[in-house]
Amino acid sequence: MPLKIRLTRRGRKKLALFDVVVADSRSPRDGRFVEKIGTYNPNTNPATIDLNEDKALQWLQNGAQPSDTVRAMLSYKGVLLRRHLQAGVRKGALTAEQADEKFATWKEEKEAKITGKVDQLAQKRADAQKARLAAEAKVNEARAEAQRKREEEARAAAEAESAAANAEGGEEGEAEAPAEETQE
Repeated sequence: MPLKIRLTRRGRKKLALFDVVVADSRSPRDGRFVEKIGTYNPNTNPATIDLNEDKALQWLQNGAQPSDTVRAMLSYKGVLLRRHLQAGVRKGALTAEQADEKFATWKEEKEAKITGKVDQLAQKRADAQKARLAAEAKVNEARAEAQRKREEEARAAAEAESAAANAEGGEEGEAEAPAEETQE
């Protein structure tokens, strides 16, 4: 029974999630499998890979062949490097302590790269948010300035209207007042 380490799809339409499984190569993609060894979520940035690395290494040593995508994921998580180092230990090129030390330093560097990318993405999001807020503040200032100008124009027009009404009313009032005095 030739075994493959591959992905099975789950999740909803246009929002796929995948399980990393060990399955018979003759079974369908989402069909029967031997063991589930992890999950993969390509919808996040960076993609989320939860993998039982010990089980994956065990299946690789037992002869299971990974698909291309799973091979890339195993390489990303360091499972293939660990297998390579263990082969060196078996051949006598390395001691187990040296292999563990090499793997630990590689793992630390990889975690630092991932953390750097996550921090960089978070910084970009924060910068974009600041830019949006600055643009919104600029638009709000322009609106407030336009509103202030309209209110000043309305006030000036109202003052001009009241001044014109006072001027007309003052002339009429002066003309009527002597007329009233003459009648008395």
